[in-house]
Amino acid sequence: MKKRYFILLAAIASFKGYSQTPTAAAPAANDYSISWYGFIRTDYMWDTRKSAQVREDHLNLYPLDKSINAGDGKDANAVGQSNFLSVVSRLGVKVKGPDVWGAKVSGTLEGDFFGNFENASTSTTTVGLLRLRHAYAQLDWKKTSLTMGQTWYPTFIPEVFPGVANFSTGIMFNPFGWASQVKLKQNLSKDLSISFTAYKEREFTTTGPGTQNSASINSAIPSINTQLQYKGKNLFMGAGIEVKSLQPRTDNGLTGSAKKNTTEKANSTSIFGYGKYSNDDITIKAYGISGGNLFNMVMLGGYIGSTANGIESYEATKTSAFWIDIASNGKSVAPGIFFGRTQNNGADKTGTVAYGRGIGVNGARMVDNVWRLSGRIDFKKNKFRVSPELELTSADWGAADAYGKVTGALTNVSNFRTMISCAYTF
Repeated sequence: MKKRYFILLAAIASFKGYSQTPTAAAPAANDYSISWYGFIRTDYMWDTRKSAQVREDHLNLYPLDKSINAGDGKDANAVGQSNFLSVVSRLGVKVKGPDVWGAKVSGTLEGDFFGNFENASTSTTTVGLLRLRHAYAQLDWKKTSLTMGQTWYPTFIPEVFPGVANFSTGIMFNPFGWASQVKLKQNLSKDLSISFTAYKEREFTTTGPGTQNSASINSAIPSINTQLQYKGKNLFMGAGIEVKSLQPRTDNGLTGSAKKNTTEKANSTSIFGYGKYSNDDITIKAYGISGGNLFNMVMLGGYIGSTANGIESYEATKTSAFWIDIASNGKSVAPGIFFGRTQNNGADKTGTVAYGRGIGVNGARMVDNVWRLSGRIDFKKNKFRVSPELELTSADWGAADAYGKVTGALTNVSNFRTMISCAYTF
């Protein structure tokens, strides 16, 4: 009897020991981490003139051309406007997990409430609804990193963008936007790296025939970007090149015997360079870009089309832009100044229709150039910030020729924006 009890107890002990020993090593709890971040922001803005705008005038691009009323002879766009908005408030989460194939793995998911579209003709809008900004995973080895998912265009440099108070972030002069992509970055030395990125346009897609994103989806070739970066103690700089091929149509849009397939592309190349110097007292940033079809970066330009034998062909219009931003690094009070300019340089070949940004209502007039000068002061306390800013934006309009370039006399219009931005960061 005692021998049987002893055998039973031994079996129970053995079972307990087995159940407490996992078949495979489980990751330790601290291998995973989740952290939330974001800000609550409200902007108050006043304008002296109507502008080409995004999301209820929150983001002003360039002042609109003169539009003279037949009844009273007054300029319909020479009127003031104002608005209060909190739609740029942001929420994001960063996650980390166990190593993958010898690489540190992390991910970011971020959104705001800016919405994705605003259609005045149909009175439909998503302003105030959640918009995806970032959704990517990243693998980091000792000298190599791989990013997969939606994040900044490779031409937008997170370390070098204007510190303006306006949510525009230097838009029209600095590339802006996100795209789903694959990016490979290789450190060549302690300070020097090279990167290769393949991406597809998503939100700020080039206008033209077809539906949103169709020109990008129709093309089997993604946009390709490569750049070199140097990162030192006080100096950060880089340069790169990007090539893009879009296919606006797969057929000519006609019916019956006139219908034909097409593979015509809108091809373009861009070059860009940037730099930042920073010390304890001041930060100086600068950026320049020149290239074709920069529409998807929320800049002037696009492409022009011409039709022969029922097939439309395309030629990119070229744009050049630069900016400089100088700001104090004061912990509680930090003034800053920004200047940017962009120029429409037209296309190398003629066309009959223009697809792009900076085009007037009837297509006969276009923006020749835009410049902006703004000054701001950031008042900071802990994680709360109040930033008043004064901003002057000037645009020259004129008659457009067959190259999509402005010729003849220029009409200058300006908008003066006064704004206050208030943000609490967490």
